[in-house]
Amino acid sequence: MRRHNCLGKLNINAEEHTMLALTGRSFNFCDGVNRRSFLKVGALGLGGMTLPQLLAQRAQAATNSPSSSSLKTAVIFVELAGGPTHFETYDPKPSAPVEYRGPLGVAATNLPGVYLSELMTEQAKIMDKLAIIRSITHSSSSHGTSAHLTQTGYYLRDPQNRTNDMPACGSITSKLRGANSPGLPAYVAMPREMRYGNGAYLGKAFNPFIVDGDPNSSNFSVRNLTLEGGLEMARLSERKELLNSLDNSRRLLDNEGVSAAMDQFTRQAFELVTSDAARKAFDLSAEGEQTRDRYGRHVTGQSLLLARRLVEAGVTFVTVRVSGWDDHGQIERSMRNKGPAYDRGLAALISDLYERGLDRQVMVVSMGEFGRTPRVNQNAGRDHWGSLMSVLMSGGGLRVGQIVGSSNSRGEVPQDHPYRPENVLATIYRHLGIDPQMTFNDLGGRPRYILERRELISELV
Repeated sequence: MRRHNCLGKLNINAEEHTMLALTGRSFNFCDGVNRRSFLKVGALGLGGMTLPQLLAQRAQAATNSPSSSSLKTAVIFVELAGGPTHFETYDPKPSAPVEYRGPLGVAATNLPGVYLSELMTEQAKIMDKLAIIRSITHSSSSHGTSAHLTQTGYYLRDPQNRTNDMPACGSITSKLRGANSPGLPAYVAMPREMRYGNGAYLGKAFNPFIVDGDPNSSNFSVRNLTLEGGLEMARLSERKELLNSLDNSRRLLDNEGVSAAMDQFTRQAFELVTSDAARKAFDLSAEGEQTRDRYGRHVTGQSLLLARRLVEAGVTFVTVRVSGWDDHGQIERSMRNKGPAYDRGLAALISDLYERGLDRQVMVVSMGEFGRTPRVNQNAGRDHWGSLMSVLMSGGGLRVGQIVGSSNSRGEVPQDHPYRPENVLATIYRHLGIDPQMTFNDLGGRPRYILERRELISELV
């Protein structure tokens, strides 16, 4: 299977064609699915779509959103891929029988009477900046179907489908909002794309710009912004001048303005790939050692720090994929391995946004595709459980410092204020100024709503 991204490394080959290429990494879930991303965009990629044509599509889409130029809000969406346990993160049950409460204790938060799992100690210190919804529910316990729901607002029609039926929330944002600042992509995914993070019938133009790699690595670089094969900027400029000369000649025969439009998007293509704004935003070395240490020197922490840099610079929607939550066995060992890194990185991100005065502009959402079974299984793990999950939200001008909803005493189902993943997405779209009643035609020409269930999480807004 191939997954596509709209940008990659710039190559100029012997035939003087401009091509973009990016390879990604594979990963597995318990359903045995293996995925690897690969990109080639250019004269032969995307059905013959060139990068200038791709940019032209985006500009045309932007004209359909009159308010897009005045909005500067942004979202960081943390995908806890595999489905995190709610018991060992945000909804501990210390009074339940041991086979339900599990192996971990609790941590007191800075809100009286509110507790998180013992591994969420850094987030417990900033509970006054968090809103945790403990009553999210849906009816699927399949990775694919559930991930598609939480990322698009729709169940996956065919559980075996490895591509989106419907566009991801980041793709919708890219189409309707674009980037908050010129010279930057609107939608970025790291350290790989979400499971169903693509544009579906909106087109590949609205797939994410993928930052593939470990930002904590000493040799980390964003290959998508790097000129390949020793190509110098001066040589690239010569290609641009050649295109300008050819366009000037073509203009003499053009009476419909096509050449002028292509000139504009060709310039944008060069500016994006060679942008100082983009290079600066993606340059983690510009952060001080103390800040980098605060987030944690690991892929999760440094990805979250890079996400903060990107939204601050003008990227509108960033996804950070934190993998490894499919804990069918030995859940205590697994959580002790990954929990502290996630806890530290997310707490640092949220604190940093508030300290920088970005808490109204930037919304943070952290969620997986489902929760885990209430009873610990015979392998000391927990299995898939769509009936209940917890979701963390912060910033975005939300009413934070609260727990929304509750689950029953054994963490099986919502006890009150039940909500669904679509309600989380509706709240995200509200922050971004996007009306989820808008429709786009799917590949069959049928108008499809952005969301069919559009109720907000009323306690937060």
